[in-house]
Amino acid sequence: MVRFSVLIVQCCLVMLVSTAVRCQNYPNKPIRIVTGSTPQEYIARLIADGITGPLGQPVIVVNRPSVVIASETVAKSQADGHTVLLSASTFYVSPLTQKMPYDPVQDFAPLTIVGTAPLVVFLTASLPAKSVKELIAYAKSRPGELNYSIGGLGGAGHLAAELFNSMAGIKMVPVPYASRAQDMTDLIAGRVQLTIAPPSPLMEQVKAGKLKAVGVTSAEPSAFAPDIPPVAATLPGYEWLNMTVMLAPAKTPAPVINRLHQEITRVVKNADMNPKLLAAGVEVVGNSPIQFSAILKAEIAKISKLIKDIGLTVN
Repeated sequence: MVRFSVLIVQCCLVMLVSTAVRCQNYPNKPIRIVTGSTPQEYIARLIADGITGPLGQPVIVVNRPSVVIASETVAKSQADGHTVLLSASTFYVSPLTQKMPYDPVQDFAPLTIVGTAPLVVFLTASLPAKSVKELIAYAKSRPGELNYSIGGLGGAGHLAAELFNSMAGIKMVPVPYASRAQDMTDLIAGRVQLTIAPPSPLMEQVKAGKLKAVGVTSAEPSAFAPDIPPVAATLPGYEWLNMTVMLAPAKTPAPVINRLHQEITRVVKNADMNPKLLAAGVEVVGNSPIQFSAILKAEIAKISKLIKDIGLTVN
């Protein structure tokens, strides 16, 4: 029995030494940053350019046809830090509404939230409301009469609006659109009364007096809409942010995670990077893996409850 226990201890020590040696040699081949969209590819290339030199290996950006394919690719990759994912919030929201070939928590090791981007509450110009408070009062006086446009069920605009519905105690009705151009045309014409969407390109319509922007979905004022008050000023606790995140496959060794995190956050927090990321629609965060993990789990819990409450299913 004693000899068996000694053998177990020896095997564990061998495994620990082997892992330590692999980590000391990291990276020993090119690193891939896998993405699933053109905007994310641009951000990935900015990061790749910044970490290639310090890591001593080429960093290659691979753009897959979708976030699902990109996420699955990384989830099934070897957990050695040579393949990582850069993705949008879709990575963890989509599995909450439909079956996906990966689990956003179990299959990944968080690296950092690169940055966030809020949405804005836009109203058609003919709607009498001029603030979030007035919008809520108007909606309460006309339950079920206000329509809001969305790009699709389960998307950011849809869920952000349903969270607004829930917290404000109102009922606005979603109207799906396949085309942003038709969505904008109908919003300006007043055929739908509002939308919750990214600031660009609708802020140009606000400047032209064709739409009104009454609230931003970040908890604090945003650099993308500095003159627009947060929805949370009227609905305390309301927040909806699109996130750009980076993750490695689950079981990637902690020293490798720490090295990747160190180099990635060094790049994204560099003063020269800030205007480039803002131009790409991202406000820099660059937090720790532990902080990211806590936020990810909290977001999944919040959105899961919202989806259950509204009875949403997406085929």
